[in-house]
Amino acid sequence: MEIIGYIMDNALILIPALVIIGAIIKEIEAIPNKWIPLLLLPLGIAGALFLGGLSTDSVIQGILVTGAAVYGNQIVKQLGKKE
Repeated sequence: MEIIGYIMDNALILIPALVIIGAIIKEIEAIPNKWIPLLLLPLGIAGALFLGGLSTDSVIQGILVTGAAVYGNQIVKQLGKKE
């Protein structure tokens, strides 16, 4: 089963939102790219807590959506590289 299978349907909207926020953060030269996933994590958790309420499951959902956003972004980048 893929990671998407573990994410609640109402939390799926956070994945593209985090990708867009990550792209915006990437344009800020003062923030190194290596810190973008760590900056997205609290945003993903906060978004999941907002959507799912205060629970451990919501925190886990936030971690999963952040992972899916970062992983998905990296897949697109790696597949687009020319060797």
